[in-house]
Amino acid sequence: MNIKLLAIGKTDNKHLLQLIADYEKRLGHYVKFSLEVIPDIKNVKNLSEAQQKEKEGDLILKKLQSTDQLILLDENGKHFSSVGFSEYLQKKMNSGIKTLVFVIGGPYGFSKEIYAKAQGKVSLSSMTFSHQMVRLFVVEQIYRAFTILKNEPYHHR
Repeated sequence: MNIKLLAIGKTDNKHLLQLIADYEKRLGHYVKFSLEVIPDIKNVKNLSEAQQKEKEGDLILKKLQSTDQLILLDENGKHFSSVGFSEYLQKKMNSGIKTLVFVIGGPYGFSKEIYAKAQGKVSLSSMTFSHQMVRLFVVEQIYRAFTILKNEPYHHR
Protein backbone atom coordinates (compact mmCIF):
# COMPACT_ATOMS: atom_id res chain seq x y z
CA MET A 1 0.00 0.00 0.00
CA ASN A 2 1.07 3.56 -0.70
CA ILE A 3 0.23 6.42 1.63
CA LYS A 4 -0.06 9.95 0.34
CA LEU A 5 -0.59 13.12 2.34
CA LEU A 6 -2.09 16.05 0.44
CA ALA A 7 -1.97 19.49 2.04
CA ILE A 8 -3.21 22.89 0.94
CA GLY A 9 -0.59 25.65 1.13
CA LYS A 10 3.15 25.58 1.65
CA THR A 11 4.99 25.33 4.94
CA ASP A 12 7.52 28.13 5.26
CA ASN A 13 8.91 27.17 8.67
CA LYS A 14 12.27 25.52 7.96
CA HIS A 15 12.29 23.72 11.33
CA LEU A 16 8.93 22.08 10.61
CA LEU A 17 10.11 21.17 7.11
CA GLN A 18 13.20 19.47 8.57
CA LEU A 19 11.14 17.48 11.07
CA ILE A 20 8.63 16.45 8.41
CA ALA A 21 11.46 15.37 6.09
CA ASP A 22 12.99 13.30 8.91
CA TYR A 23 9.73 11.38 9.48
CA GLU A 24 9.20 10.99 5.72
CA LYS A 25 12.64 9.37 5.49
CA ARG A 26 11.91 7.09 8.44
CA LEU A 27 8.58 6.07 6.92
CA GLY A 28 10.40 4.87 3.82
CA HIS A 29 11.48 1.80 5.79
CA TYR A 30 7.86 0.69 6.12
CA VAL A 31 5.74 2.04 3.30
CA LYS A 32 5.85 4.11 0.14
CA PHE A 33 4.93 7.56 1.46
CA SER A 34 4.64 10.92 -0.27
CA LEU A 35 3.67 14.40 0.81
CA GLU A 36 2.27 16.65 -1.87
CA VAL A 37 1.54 20.32 -1.32
CA ILE A 38 -1.23 21.96 -3.29
CA PRO A 39 -0.43 25.67 -3.70
CA ASP A 40 -2.60 28.22 -1.92
CA ILE A 41 -5.45 29.71 -3.95
CA LYS A 42 -4.59 33.18 -5.26
CA ASN A 43 -6.74 36.26 -4.58
CA VAL A 44 -8.71 34.64 -1.76
CA LYS A 45 -9.84 38.02 -0.50
CA ASN A 46 -12.15 38.17 -3.53
CA LEU A 47 -13.68 34.76 -2.75
CA SER A 48 -16.32 33.68 -0.28
CA GLU A 49 -15.56 30.84 2.13
CA ALA A 50 -17.63 28.47 -0.02
CA GLN A 51 -15.87 29.55 -3.23
CA GLN A 52 -12.45 29.03 -1.63
CA LYS A 53 -13.43 25.54 -0.42
CA GLU A 54 -14.78 24.70 -3.88
CA LYS A 55 -11.58 25.81 -5.64
CA GLU A 56 -9.42 23.89 -3.16
CA GLY A 57 -11.71 20.88 -3.59
CA ASP A 58 -11.22 20.96 -7.37
CA LEU A 59 -7.43 20.98 -6.87
CA ILE A 60 -7.64 18.04 -4.45
CA LEU A 61 -9.83 16.04 -6.85
CA LYS A 62 -7.28 16.54 -9.65
CA LYS A 63 -4.64 14.84 -7.47
CA LEU A 64 -6.70 11.68 -6.89
CA GLN A 65 -6.84 8.45 -8.85
CA SER A 66 -10.10 6.50 -9.12
CA THR A 67 -8.67 3.69 -6.94
CA ASP A 68 -7.45 5.98 -4.13
CA GLN A 69 -9.16 5.81 -0.78
CA LEU A 70 -9.64 9.34 0.55
CA ILE A 71 -9.45 10.07 4.29
CA LEU A 72 -9.99 13.62 5.48
CA LEU A 73 -8.21 15.10 8.46
CA ASP A 74 -11.23 16.79 9.97
CA GLU A 75 -12.13 18.09 13.41
CA ASN A 76 -15.34 16.04 13.28
CA GLY A 77 -13.54 12.84 12.33
CA LYS A 78 -12.96 9.69 14.33
CA HIS A 79 -10.61 10.01 17.30
CA PHE A 80 -7.96 7.32 17.78
CA SER A 81 -5.30 6.48 20.29
CA SER A 82 -1.93 5.85 18.63
CA VAL A 83 -2.47 2.10 19.00
CA GLY A 84 -5.99 2.43 17.60
CA PHE A 85 -4.67 4.38 14.63
CA SER A 86 -2.07 1.67 13.96
CA GLU A 87 -4.87 -0.92 13.95
CA TYR A 88 -6.86 1.32 11.57
CA LEU A 89 -3.89 1.45 9.17
CA GLN A 90 -3.42 -2.31 9.44
CA LYS A 91 -7.07 -2.86 8.42
CA LYS A 92 -6.60 -0.52 5.47
CA MET A 93 -3.49 -2.44 4.37
CA ASN A 94 -5.29 -5.78 4.80
CA SER A 95 -8.18 -4.58 2.64
CA GLY A 96 -5.96 -4.36 -0.45
CA ILE A 97 -6.14 -0.60 -1.00
CA LYS A 98 -3.50 0.52 -3.45
CA THR A 99 -3.20 4.12 -2.20
CA LEU A 100 -4.53 5.64 0.99
CA VAL A 101 -4.72 9.43 0.71
CA PHE A 102 -4.96 11.65 3.78
CA VAL A 103 -5.91 15.26 3.09
CA ILE A 104 -5.35 18.38 5.15
CA GLY A 105 -7.75 21.00 3.84
CA GLY A 106 -7.52 24.74 3.71
CA PRO A 107 -8.45 27.16 6.48
CA TYR A 108 -12.21 26.62 6.04
CA GLY A 109 -12.20 22.85 5.65
CA PHE A 110 -13.50 20.92 2.67
CA SER A 111 -16.05 21.40 -0.10
CA LYS A 112 -19.22 19.29 -0.31
CA GLU A 113 -17.67 17.37 -3.22
CA ILE A 114 -14.67 16.37 -1.12
CA TYR A 115 -16.86 15.26 1.79
CA ALA A 116 -18.94 13.21 -0.66
CA LYS A 117 -15.85 11.54 -2.16
CA ALA A 118 -14.20 10.75 1.19
CA GLN A 119 -14.32 7.24 2.61
CA GLY A 120 -13.55 8.42 6.13
CA LYS A 121 -12.58 11.25 8.46
CA VAL A 122 -9.91 11.23 11.15
CA SER A 123 -9.42 13.83 13.87
CA LEU A 124 -6.01 14.31 15.44
CA SER A 125 -7.38 16.15 18.46
CA SER A 126 -10.24 18.24 19.75
CA MET A 127 -7.74 21.09 19.84
CA THR A 128 -7.04 23.30 16.84
CA PHE A 129 -3.54 23.27 15.34
CA SER A 130 -1.98 25.30 12.54
CA HIS A 131 -2.19 23.57 9.17
CA GLN A 132 1.60 23.60 9.02
CA MET A 133 1.94 21.75 12.33
CA VAL A 134 -0.77 19.24 11.43
CA ARG A 135 1.47 17.96 8.63
CA LEU A 136 4.17 17.10 11.13
CA PHE A 137 1.68 15.47 13.51
CA VAL A 138 0.16 13.32 10.76
CA VAL A 139 3.51 12.13 9.41
CA GLU A 140 4.74 11.39 12.93
CA GLN A 141 1.56 9.45 13.80
CA ILE A 142 1.79 7.38 10.61
CA TYR A 143 5.41 6.60 11.48
CA ARG A 144 4.42 5.78 15.08
CA ALA A 145 1.67 3.48 13.78
CA PHE A 146 4.17 1.46 11.76
CA THR A 147 6.56 1.16 14.69
CA ILE A 148 3.66 -0.11 16.80
CA LEU A 149 2.71 -2.65 14.13
CA LYS A 150 6.34 -3.83 13.96
CA ASN A 151 6.55 -3.95 17.76
CA GLU A 152 9.49 -1.53 17.74
CA PRO A 153 10.43 0.55 20.80
CA TYR A 154 9.60 4.05 19.39
CA HIS A 155 6.15 3.87 20.97
CA HIS A 156 6.31 2.77 24.59
CA ARG A 157 3.06 1.13 25.64
